[in-house]
Amino acid sequence: MKILDGIIQRSPTKLFDLGEWSQQWQLEFVTEALLATDGLYLIVEGDRICIQQGGKKAPGPVFVDFVSGASAHRRKFGGGRGQSIAKAVGINSAYTPTVLDATAGLGRDAFVLATLGCDVTLIERHPVVCLLLKSGLQCAQGDIEIEDIMARMKLVEGNSIDLLENWIALGHAQPDIVYLDPMFPHTTASAEAKKEMKLFRTLVGADVDEDELWARADALARCRIVVKRPAKAPNLAGKAPSYVLAGKANRFDIYVKAKVAKAE
Repeated sequence: MKILDGIIQRSPTKLFDLGEWSQQWQLEFVTEALLATDGLYLIVEGDRICIQQGGKKAPGPVFVDFVSGASAHRRKFGGGRGQSIAKAVGINSAYTPTVLDATAGLGRDAFVLATLGCDVTLIERHPVVCLLLKSGLQCAQGDIEIEDIMARMKLVEGNSIDLLENWIALGHAQPDIVYLDPMFPHTTASAEAKKEMKLFRTLVGADVDEDELWARADALARCRIVVKRPAKAPNLAGKAPSYVLAGKANRFDIYVKAKVAKAE
């Protein structure tokens, strides 16, 4: 399976064994000159890993940054526990759930939940996206301002369907919430989101195993399943939610399994 068109290594990395990884995925090391041509490339610069679309009019690189940019802005000005995602997972003054984010992607929602105090386990099955997450987590470790947040985030690489089926047997604790945001072929208003979505469609493609994913999540979650969907998308796996928190571009479908603690 060809997952990229090559690797551009600008400096050594200690994040992972790049040589072994390149052999596993049958990827060649290429020169910077190929960025002028079409293709999708992994760029390695120390522990900072990104993916870059080639071509003269290609957008900038996509990488995971928990320290600055959109993540920092949302952490400081995003609305705290008043955010829809906080309401969706049931956070209140008496209850901060454990969350299993089974479709981690770039980890932005997981970071928001960790910022709000949740212990979050992220699962990502695509090897390149998982590398981006590892890079983002590693590069954020030394930042004093968010070290408590990063301590609440744990990454597991693998297929969520297989992992969720054997989650307890593998020695993990049952999560209060299973959070799902599977890839859906839609457009968004943000130019940045469009850039990332285009790359992700090229790299990952749409998720086609949502029925199985839903069944595993339903069997594992203690209190509820939370599904993030585009506003006009059909229900995941055709399952009607207990209730919906709707926004302009996205909505949260909440499937309640057990009541959570209420704030006094």
